[in-house]
Amino acid sequence: MADLAPKNRKPEVAGMFYPASKAALGAEIAGYLRAVPRHEASQRWPKAVIAPHAGTIYSGPIAASVYARLEPAQGKIARVVLFGPAHRLPFRGIATTAAEAFETPLGRVRIDRAGVEAALAIPGIGVLDRAFDGEHSLEVHLPFLQIALGDFALVPFVVGGASPKEVAAAIETLWGGPETLIVVSTDLSHYLDYASARRIDGQTSRAIERLEPEAISDDGACGRIGVRGLLEVARRRGMRATTLDLRNSGDTAGDKARVVGYGAWALEEEGSTRLLDIERRTLAKIALESIRHGFDKGAPLPLDLESLPWSLRTHRASFVTLTIGGRLRGCIGSLSAERPLAQDVAHSAFAAAFQDPRFPKLTAAEFGAVDIEISILSIPAPVPAASEAELLSGIEPGRDGLIIEASGKRATYLPDVWKSIPDRQAFLDSLRAKAGMPKGPWPKDMKAWRYRTEAFILPAQARA
Repeated sequence: MADLAPKNRKPEVAGMFYPASKAALGAEIAGYLRAVPRHEASQRWPKAVIAPHAGTIYSGPIAASVYARLEPAQGKIARVVLFGPAHRLPFRGIATTAAEAFETPLGRVRIDRAGVEAALAIPGIGVLDRAFDGEHSLEVHLPFLQIALGDFALVPFVVGGASPKEVAAAIETLWGGPETLIVVSTDLSHYLDYASARRIDGQTSRAIERLEPEAISDDGACGRIGVRGLLEVARRRGMRATTLDLRNSGDTAGDKARVVGYGAWALEEEGSTRLLDIERRTLAKIALESIRHGFDKGAPLPLDLESLPWSLRTHRASFVTLTIGGRLRGCIGSLSAERPLAQDVAHSAFAAAFQDPRFPKLTAAEFGAVDIEISILSIPAPVPAASEAELLSGIEPGRDGLIIEASGKRATYLPDVWKSIPDRQAFLDSLRAKAGMPKGPWPKDMKAWRYRTEAFILPAQARA
C-alpha cells in the first residue's frame, strides 16, 4: 500500500465544506469558538477528543465545543494524531501520507514524519496518498486546530477496512505525553428523521461515555472504527469521556426531515483535574436541595437537565455520603452510569438521607449538622480474581474502590474506606462480610472490579 504524493497536499474541500478565503475562514472558526460557553478558567485540556466533520455551517458549532477546550494548550500541544473514516476510496487497512505538509487557507500544517514512520511499523498501516484525495473527514478539523493550537505537527490517518485493534495499536504507539493530542473524526446517524436521530445518537453517546466500543452500532457513527479503537485504549487506561455537545443538522442549518447527527466528546486521563469548581458547586447545591426537597415532597429534586452544562448531563455513577461529627449517617449511590450525573447525585443524596436501610430517616434537626460528601466514580475495570492473592495484589490501598460479586451477592467499598481499614486483607474480609459472603474458600464465581473516585465535601458550616 504505497503511492507517490505531492510534497505539500493542497486543500481538497475548501470552498465546499468551509470558506476558501483565509479571512472568511478565520472569522467563521473564531466565531464558533467564541460562542462556546466558558466556565471558569482551567489549565487542563483533554488527551483525546471525538468531533464531527461535516460542512462547518452544519457541524462547526458542535466541533467548536471540543476545540474551545484546547485554548490552554496553545504552545503546549505540539503533535496531533488525527483519524478520519474513508469516504472516497475503498481500501483495506489504515492509510497515512508521504507528504511533508497539509495546507489550508489558514496556512501550512507540517507532517510529523517521525510519528508517521513509527506508525508504519504497525501491521495494517501503510502510505496511500490516494486515500486523502477528495477526503474531508480530516481536512475540516485542521482550521479548528490551527486557530486553537497555533503551530503543531500532524500525524494523519484515513481509516479504511480496518479493525478497532489496529486503530488502538496506532494510538498506543503515538500516545506520547501532554504534548500529543488524539483526535477521532466522526459524524453520527445519517439521514434519519429528527426524533429517530436523537434516539440513536443518544445511544451512541452513552456508549462513548461508558467506554463501551462494542455498544456502538454500525449505523451509529461513520467513524465508528476509529471511535471503537480509541475507546478500547480509553478503557484500558481508565479514562473518562465527557459529552460536550450532541445535536444534528436539524438544530444547526438544515431541516428536520432528514438529518445527520453530530457529537463532541473530551477524554481525560486518570489523575487529571476532573470537575471544574463551578461544576462541583453546582453538584453540591443539587445534593443539598434534593435533601431539602425530600423533606417537603418525599422525592428527589427534579432537574431541568437542558439548563445544565453537558459535563453534568454525561451519564456517570455517583455516591453521596452523609456524616455528622465524623460518624456515618447515610451512604447510597450507583455503581454503573445509568443516568446523567446531576440526576444521579440528586437521587443519591435523597436516598442517603431517607432510604439507607441502616439508619432512620434524616430529621430536620440533624440536617443542619450534616456534612455532604459527593463521590464521582470512574468506569469500573475488571480485576483478575482467580484467587484471593491475585485480587489482593491487583488493588491499590488508599486509591481503589472495590466491587465484588459472587453467587448473586454484591457489595462495594469506596476508596475512603481505606482510611479506617488500611490493610488489604482486612479490607477484603470486611467487604465480603458486607456482601453476606461466608468466610472460607475463595468462591469459584467471584468477580471483582476496581474504580477510582473524585470526591469533595460540602461541610455543614459552609451552609451557615
